[in-house]
Amino acid sequence: MSRAMNVNATEAEVAQICLKKGAIISAIEDLASGGTRVVFTSGDAATAMRKVFGRKLIPGPVIRTPFQRSR
Repeated sequence: MSRAMNVNATEAEVAQICLKKGAIISAIEDLASGGTRVVFTSGDAATAMRKVFGRKLIPGPVIRTPFQRSR
């Protein structure tokens, strides 16, 4: 199962809930289509957080903000 998920909540809300539950975040970003994409360091954390976020999970494709490298 994937360690990444898209959540219908702000980045701050997602980070706060993950901190409270002890789930370590590997990467987090705002989504252009609304919500937050979060990647966890372990599959176990992702599985646990899927249950926590429940109906806040965004099903299907989302629009991500393009990554821009600094030169």
